[in-house]
Amino acid sequence: MATNNINIDSGVDFSGNSYTNSISNDELTNDDFLQLMLQELKLQDPTKPVDSKQMLSTQMQMSTINTNLETINAMKSLQTSFSQTALSNASAIIGRNVEDGNINDAGINKAYKVSSVETVDGVVQVKANELLYIHESIAIKNEDDTYSEVHYAYDGTILDENGEPTGERLSLNSPGQPVIKDGKLEVFDSENNKITDHKYELGNSQNFVYSNELSTIPFAQITKIF
Repeated sequence: MATNNINIDSGVDFSGNSYTNSISNDELTNDDFLQLMLQELKLQDPTKPVDSKQMLSTQMQMSTINTNLETINAMKSLQTSFSQTALSNASAIIGRNVEDGNINDAGINKAYKVSSVETVDGVVQVKANELLYIHESIAIKNEDDTYSEVHYAYDGTILDENGEPTGERLSLNSPGQPVIKDGKLEVFDSENNKITDHKYELGNSQNFVYSNELSTIPFAQITKIF
């Protein structure tokens, strides 16, 4: 029995018999207790035997405490394992778009692009940038029947290849959503006159525009991944 860290407070009665007042040790095990109980039996006064029922009750309490401690440690280990598994599963959505069931001011489901995942107090959380709008592309048809993409700003201002305003502007329903009437894009000049003979066409690609601010979303709250 290892008793290096055991503190025993003992005394001697009027008959010269040794007895134990208290025992303290944070790492005292059930086997240690049994050894101490046997030692106590050896040193007891034959005329005043120790109550065996009380000793058995104390032993049972000691066993229960040890069992509870082992259960707590096992639960902590299991919780850690679950957290690591959940974090590993959540990492698969990094770079994906998700929804969390909330609605934005326009009445549309909020969407986000996931940048990272982490655990906070055992809870898996997602760090993501909110999707502000989808930017529809426009293009100009070349003489060889190929198309060149044309860029435009948030307010519809059409930009040249250097990113400078051309003086022409798209009519937009909302950011990134050009107006189409009679199968054609609506384009205006710098004096706000409608241009009817322009060569702009709706492109075949979309760009997602996200907020620069990170939002925190509980992984369990995600309702859609796309």
